Amino acid sequence: MAKHTQAPGIGIHTPDRMPKCDEQERRVPQNSSAPEITRVPVAQRILSIALLNGARELVIEHAGEEYRLRLTSKGKLILTK
Repeated sequence: MAKHTQAPGIGIHTPDRMPKCDEQERRVPQNSSAPEITRVPVAQRILSIALLNGARELVIEHAGEEYRLRLTSKGKLILTK
């Protein structure tokens, strides 16, 4: 397994320690006359500058595979396997 490095303020999350998404109420129309209220998970948001921590490339390990998140010279992000 690859050695993990950690940027200041950013933790490494394993499946058993994944942060929980916030939930947001959303009205979902049903066939009845009154809409039903359900809770829908909201995705986490992180700034790319915090994720990359000054580097131009980041290796992400997912399901035993390595992916590379790279910052291009034009400021775009590219994720490759």
